[in-house]
Amino acid sequence: MHSRASQNRLSGSAFHSRISALLLAMLSTMAAIYVAGRLWQDAADRVYLIQELDKRSGQGESAISVDDTLKIIACREQQKQLSTLEMQLAAARQEGFVPKSLSKNEGAHSKKKLLAVIGIFTTFGRKKYRDAIRKAWMPSGAALKKLADEKGIVVRFVIGRSPNRGDSLDRQIDRENEQTNDFIVLDGQVEASEERPKKMKSFYIHAVENWDAEFYVKVNDDVYVNIDVLGATLTAYLNKPRVYIGCMKSGEVFSEPTHKWYEPDWWKFGSAKSHYVCNLC
Repeated sequence: MHSRASQNRLSGSAFHSRISALLLAMLSTMAAIYVAGRLWQDAADRVYLIQELDKRSGQGESAISVDDTLKIIACREQQKQLSTLEMQLAAARQEGFVPKSLSKNEGAHSKKKLLAVIGIFTTFGRKKYRDAIRKAWMPSGAALKKLADEKGIVVRFVIGRSPNRGDSLDRQIDRENEQTNDFIVLDGQVEASEERPKKMKSFYIHAVENWDAEFYVKVNDDVYVNIDVLGATLTAYLNKPRVYIGCMKSGEVFSEPTHKWYEPDWWKFGSAKSHYVCNLC
């Protein structure tokens, strides 16, 4: 009995020893694979650095530094990202998903840059003023296009939409525009006296998005412009960046809603008796 028990203990010890040896062998194999991988990666990095060093040495330059190496790697990553974006953009164009601003800018760059885009601010019930301007200084029909092609000057009346969208006021403007084709109709802008600052902003946004010009001009429909003099004046400022041309005047800020020149944001300028600089162009 004593001998048989001893044999059992010896067999169990041998079994546990074999398991331990097997686990140790597996861990050793995994460690060897990991070390080999790291050595291979380090070797690849060294080969790359040596190649860059050889290139620099062949050109008579000093040995490549760590900073230079990091810059090279960063540039390569950026090139990969740029290539990926270009491929995505090309695929989007094939599918018809091209940004509106991008397509317009590309079209603008392909054409000659205009000298000026003139927006004549008008409103409902002032057709007589518009007709007077058409007879006095604003060309019509083919002559309007010729002015843009030959002198680089685009002229359009600018108007918003009626607060009651689609009413008789809007229809009158639409019919007039069908005959003359000389309007910029700001569909997202309400035509109202208190909306004038927003209307001006909307006009500039629309003009920049649709025409690539050196200057963007705003006048009212009771102003008569000498196109030749204006063109000569603007041409004299072409070599000066970010030019603002116009009248500047300081005046009282009116906070009374019933006043003709009521300023809804009068509180931003201080008391009602404060003065501020305003644009009269």
